[in-house]
Amino acid sequence: MSTITEGVLTAAGHRLEYRWHGPAPKEASTLVFLHEGLGCRDLWKDVPADLSARLGMGALVYSRPGYGGSSGITLPRSTDYLTPEALEVLPAVLDATGVERAVLIGHSDGGSIALIAAGRGNDPRIRAIVTEAAHVFVEDVTLAGISEARTAWETTNLREKLARWHGANTDTAFHGWNDTWLTDAYAAWNIEDVLPGVTVPSLVIQGEGDQYGTEAQVDAIVSGVSGPAEKLMVPDCGHVPHFEQRARVLDAIAAFVEALRT
Repeated sequence: MSTITEGVLTAAGHRLEYRWHGPAPKEASTLVFLHEGLGCRDLWKDVPADLSARLGMGALVYSRPGYGGSSGITLPRSTDYLTPEALEVLPAVLDATGVERAVLIGHSDGGSIALIAAGRGNDPRIRAIVTEAAHVFVEDVTLAGISEARTAWETTNLREKLARWHGANTDTAFHGWNDTWLTDAYAAWNIEDVLPGVTVPSLVIQGEGDQYGTEAQVDAIVSGVSGPAEKLMVPDCGHVPHFEQRARVLDAIAAFVEALRT
């Protein structure tokens, strides 16, 4: 039976808002959406429902701690803040929702989380990953883009826009991402060591005009993983391929997932 439900689940000591589209875990595999550094459950909008309907699979979307309507966090974050999200929170979310076979779809920070989970987690439920604009190291363009976001926070109505999605978590959502990436220590952050542990199929997507990273990120991922990997650079596209070039990107994701079934 297909379902569309939403609510709050408890995972790894956090209360996390979630939404489920489509078949239950025992009826089909599940697409698990992992949002970006300023994202949340609702900022995926109708993309999870679209892919769920196309593929006849479940779609699980949740907000990580400190985002959206999930429980808050205490700042500052550590430089390895993505690792516990991948190795503690994500597995607990899969446990809480009964997911048995997962395709991780991660955007930006979420893509890095997907790589860590697949590369270090040894979780047999993870059958494939899709990354959009994932980072495995820090580039000058990344820091420049994050610095521009801080300027926008200080000089425009960015906080008001984010508050629509994050409510009481707005300040920690922004500063937990922005301040952490701009610390001196974060310049040395690198997760290329997890890539050889990624043995499941991967689709690695990035916009050619991504203001937070270059094609070097994609090449490092595709050459570093042990499993089969597909590279997709999207023209006329910035940091959010699933919105900026929606038809092309969702078609590519659907084709990638369909091929897993053959």
